[in-house]
Amino acid sequence: MNVTPSASGPADRRAATLAMACLGVFVAYLPVTTVSVSLPAIQAALGASTAQLSWVQDAFVLPMAAFILTAGVFGEVHGRKKVFQAGLLSCAVGAAVALTAPSIQLLWAGQALAGLGAAALLPTTLALISHAVPDHRERGKFIGLWATSLLLALAVGPLIAGAILEHAAWRWIYLLVIPVSLLAMVVAARLLTDSRAPHGRRLDWPGQITAASAITALVYGVIEGGAGSFTDARVLVALFIAVAGAVAFVLAERRSDSPMLDLTLFRSPAFTATTLVAMITFLALIGFFFLLSLYFGLVQQLDTLQAGWRLLVVTGAAIIVGAPVGRLMHRVSARILITAGLLVVSGALLSLTTVDADTSFASIAWRLALLGLGMGGVLTPMTVTAVAAVPPHLAGMAAAGNNAFRQVGAALGPAVLGALLTARALDTFPAHLADAGITGAAGQSMAETARAGGLGAVAQMNLGAGTGQALGAVGDAFLDGLRLCLIVAAALTLFAALVSAILLRRPRGTSTSTVTASSSGEPAAAQAHAG
Repeated sequence: MNVTPSASGPADRRAATLAMACLGVFVAYLPVTTVSVSLPAIQAALGASTAQLSWVQDAFVLPMAAFILTAGVFGEVHGRKKVFQAGLLSCAVGAAVALTAPSIQLLWAGQALAGLGAAALLPTTLALISHAVPDHRERGKFIGLWATSLLLALAVGPLIAGAILEHAAWRWIYLLVIPVSLLAMVVAARLLTDSRAPHGRRLDWPGQITAASAITALVYGVIEGGAGSFTDARVLVALFIAVAGAVAFVLAERRSDSPMLDLTLFRSPAFTATTLVAMITFLALIGFFFLLSLYFGLVQQLDTLQAGWRLLVVTGAAIIVGAPVGRLMHRVSARILITAGLLVVSGALLSLTTVDADTSFASIAWRLALLGLGMGGVLTPMTVTAVAAVPPHLAGMAAAGNNAFRQVGAALGPAVLGALLTARALDTFPAHLADAGITGAAGQSMAETARAGGLGAVAQMNLGAGTGQALGAVGDAFLDGLRLCLIVAAALTLFAALVSAILLRRPRGTSTSTVTASSSGEPAAAQAHAG
């Protein structure tokens, strides 16, 4: 099972594995916020339409969500170290294509290659940690540092992009990933120990095809429905394919003797709970980052670097609390940590519904810090529990499944919340224009521009003497949409807290250690940290 002895002892191997896993997840998540805050600059440079621009981010997220499960199986069959290195290479090549892209179409291609690399990195980094650190208590500390690296990538992305955009063209935001990925490949070749699944695993092509079809169609349908109409024929067809693909996936996995995602994993309440929590949490988190970036740019008129420093409050607070939470997991149950963290997130989201265009950063900062503290309290125990809830030989599959649902949530977050924001803002925009004294042909022109290109298109119009009033109406309409999205996101995280409180409850007679798998290989209803 181990084919490359790399370091001098167990402690050295664990340290090398942790370093590589943290670097891998950092590379995987760096493009999420680096690219999102650079979209206005990309649009101006390439002359992209709003619809074309929306697919810059989605071209990365879609393959990331669709192929995570496949990457987990490839790692178990061909070796996790090899898949890890392939993921790094794909990220580097994708960044190079994006860096040199002369058109929006080639930029999509670069983003898609980087997304495939991220899909390979996410499950393999967690599986490498699970293999190197079999003790679940010690593993909690390692996964805490892994989660911190994920948050660090989200935190520094806007700062890197902001600093680059102040002095250079947008394309240079992709430069950092290339040397970091290639250097990590070289170091991993020497330091990492390879591992595979101990049982005979095979590639599950029916499962892969149906899963990728379902996820791609679902995300496409939600994005296009939000941008246009959910009654559009293309959207309805996409959503039908998503449902049919999901049903076909379940049937294929139930019949397969080597499934890509063993559905018996969901017999573990802990795995089921953490999977739902992962999807809902990242839907709210990535969707919130998307909305907050728009708020700082469109309403408060801040540049990319200024917005980046403010976004750092959320991820900085999450990073600060992430590592201590990992160490707390053998003293405090995951049920308490996850539920309490989600309740804090819900409270923070609701507190943000009172912000307006003139709210000071000091007034916003404590709410953002509260949100980050709640997120930091959720991410590590959520990940640890998902992996600990199954037998060790299914750890890679559990990690891949948890990450797949997490990325589906991340893909749907901007789409769902963006659609709600747009619908509410466009509905109230004409009334805000009238309140600002802009009526007649001018008001009609602005309303039509907003319907065609979004509120941001109005801000780019030549508004003349009415600039101040028009931008005020844009800000007020945006805030109407933002408040609705915050309420919806808070309701989703409250639901996730309820799921956590109910499903992570340990059955009577179950010990606090992971329950041993049955001889059939089915996952036990493990409650290693479920409380």
